[in-house]
Amino acid sequence: MRIPLSWLREFAAVPAGASAEDVMADLVKVGFEEEAVHRPTDTLQGPIVVGQVLSLVKEPQSNGKTINWCQVRVVPEGQQQTLTGEGIDPSGVQGIICGAHNFVEGDKVVVTLPGAVLPGDFRISARKTYGHLSAGMIASVRELGIGDDHDGILVLSRIGLDPEIGTDAMELLGLYDQAAEINVTPDRGYAFSIRGVAREYAHATGTPFTDPASKVTAPAELSGGFDIKLNDDAPIYGNAGCDRFVARTVRGVDATKPTPPWMVSRLRLAGIRSISLPVDISNYVMLELGQPTHCYDLDTLTGGIVVRRAAQGEKITTLDDKERTLDAEDLLITDGSGAIGIAGVMGGAATEVSDATTNILVESAHFDEVSIARSRRRHKLPSEASKRFERGVDWYVAPVAAQRVVDLLVELAGGTADAEGTDVGTAPDAVTVDLPATFASERIGIDFTEEQILTSLRDLGADVRTTDAGYAVTAPSWRTDLETKEDLSEEIARLVGYDKIPATLPVAPPGRGLTRVQQQRRRLVQALADAGLTEVLAYPFVSKAANDTFGTPVAGADRKALKLANPISEEQGFLRTSILPGLIEVAKRNHSRGFRDLALFETGLVFLPGETLGTASIPPLGARPAEEVLDGLFDGVPDQPLHLAAVLTGHDSPAAPAHTPRAWDYADALDIARLAGDVLGVELVVSQGSHQAFHPGRAAQLALRTGEVIGYAGELHPKLLAAHDMPARSVALELNADALFEAAADVIVARPISGYPVATQDVALVVAADVPAGDVLEALREGAGDLLEEVSLFDVYAGKGIEDGKKSLAFNLRFRADDRTLTADEASAARDLAVAAAHERFGAVQR
Repeated sequence: MRIPLSWLREFAAVPAGASAEDVMADLVKVGFEEEAVHRPTDTLQGPIVVGQVLSLVKEPQSNGKTINWCQVRVVPEGQQQTLTGEGIDPSGVQGIICGAHNFVEGDKVVVTLPGAVLPGDFRISARKTYGHLSAGMIASVRELGIGDDHDGILVLSRIGLDPEIGTDAMELLGLYDQAAEINVTPDRGYAFSIRGVAREYAHATGTPFTDPASKVTAPAELSGGFDIKLNDDAPIYGNAGCDRFVARTVRGVDATKPTPPWMVSRLRLAGIRSISLPVDISNYVMLELGQPTHCYDLDTLTGGIVVRRAAQGEKITTLDDKERTLDAEDLLITDGSGAIGIAGVMGGAATEVSDATTNILVESAHFDEVSIARSRRRHKLPSEASKRFERGVDWYVAPVAAQRVVDLLVELAGGTADAEGTDVGTAPDAVTVDLPATFASERIGIDFTEEQILTSLRDLGADVRTTDAGYAVTAPSWRTDLETKEDLSEEIARLVGYDKIPATLPVAPPGRGLTRVQQQRRRLVQALADAGLTEVLAYPFVSKAANDTFGTPVAGADRKALKLANPISEEQGFLRTSILPGLIEVAKRNHSRGFRDLALFETGLVFLPGETLGTASIPPLGARPAEEVLDGLFDGVPDQPLHLAAVLTGHDSPAAPAHTPRAWDYADALDIARLAGDVLGVELVVSQGSHQAFHPGRAAQLALRTGEVIGYAGELHPKLLAAHDMPARSVALELNADALFEAAADVIVARPISGYPVATQDVALVVAADVPAGDVLEALREGAGDLLEEVSLFDVYAGKGIEDGKKSLAFNLRFRADDRTLTADEASAARDLAVAAAHERFGAVQR
């Protein structure tokens, strides 16, 4: 909202010397945000004065143009020029070249004298051109930066002015005024008006406030006016689309009369361009009182006006000359010919006020916020009116705004107002909120006195009654956002002053803090970062092909995925079922920029729809759904487990003297997976795996002790790497982190460390080539008994000395007792038990 200071001063006690920055600083105290300052003098500097054309000589030029050699008086006749400067003639008559032709001798115009600066840092000086010394410029509206009209010179008589020669044109045109722009939050729609901002300025500074509405004398009752009917047969949430419609008639207006410069100046500073006198008056009243109004050409109306919902597919041509197809929810202003406006959004072209208009019907109505907001979004048609209506407008200001428009049409356009008028609708019920005496203090954390509470609420315009429990507060009609005791508490805090609220750190109650899963997630992420991996964040949007490849181990298997209704691109139209596609894209992008050695990881949600997805209908807004409805909504939400994934490409370290970097391989991916399990105290069972996104022979399946498969690790498929232009032998892993968290113990207990020495035994076993080494290792572990501390595979051999179809697996077994030093016989006996178990299960023979 832009606030011209001259306008604000009419209703609030703004000091004469206060700048826009000063006003914004005061408004910040009551919760507004600074946006910008709009000050014409930042780009426009005098001397700029009123001049009168004494003579005009047309001189054709060789280039085909005709220029005017003008003599322009810039001081009253008989007076001497008091301005000094190079190029300023002491006689008060300036010789000026002008290329425009829309003025004649005797016209009063705006003259920028040498030394003036126009927008765009265009400096005026005396210069020789077309054979003359031109000392100044006769300005157009665009050259002054006060409009877009560049058809010709600004002739002051055409905007209703006849000032004295030599008058300061910047003051005449309101160019010394300035505007402060503030950001208005959606719940404070009343501040989209000078009325609302002036009241807030008074709150901030403790100075008097004059309500603009109090300066307008509107009839207590209206009757006998234009026929208006409110007929909403499909209210939204039970709220009528229009609950008040005030109509007034003004006849005999001259719509061609110029808008007064003071009004044009204020509208311009407020960010609204001047269009025509009736439209400018309507916009002016909207900015002043916060109530949008609309002017119809009375003679174009057919019959009476009916406010109703649109018929599905009904059409209207709006003021922007676009034909729009309407929805059954749209609220319309209609007459006998059909739709003549989308209520609260934009009027129709058929009843637009034009230069030929002589009789005007003024509309000042109150519309439902939801209806207006939906129509505005549906038709992508933002307007100053809809901005206010969808945030809430004062129901009681409608007749005042209508009267203000009527008064200005009579005063400025020469019209005559009909005594009759129309005011139909039903006033909303006043809402009274019970505010317990101590509630605001307890909520805000400051002990408000009774005087502070009463003063703050009454300054808002609320009606406050003291009760046994506290206060009964009826909010003012312009504050539709004050509906609860929390709202009132926030207003008390705002008006007493945010700076009065002490800054205190909350004390964490005992027994609380991060949840178990939050702690586990932090440990997991920190462990991977400590291991040298870099955490990244990839988009959760992927292609169908990516989900089909990474979302299921078996090619061609059915994989349900969520399709986006409005994707950022058709190539990324689905929510991910795996994190790896996004990670690979991040790696690919880094490779294209020269970064080849990467170890990236991400933890994030994947989206796995079940049998039920969504609901048959969406419950209505504005009310909390019943518990069974909420249960149905949650049942339709897809499962969203947290996954962990990593991608490693290139080498584990940069090259250096006496150091050869090692290329990442599948074993590194397995180590990272094991690290994830170790940090959570979960043992992962690694076995030969098969996944369409991984190399057929270099992929491991990762499972829990329960047998639940929770992920895969290994080398990515060569075809996939080639398709993504990734280095060969790149490796990756992905785990269901939620499954890890669930399997982890609440408390990880460290195993005691024995003080007795370890006894090691190596064993090489020959088994069939198709027997997984992990299965043999598990058999050794089970057979060795309690003395076995650790078993690991350190060699696999097939070749000379080994029968065809067989392979040799070499294991290292570590034995230790908690209470004694093991003898060699005890260690050998345990080893023999382990070998026997492997022989029984797989026919393993010791080499």
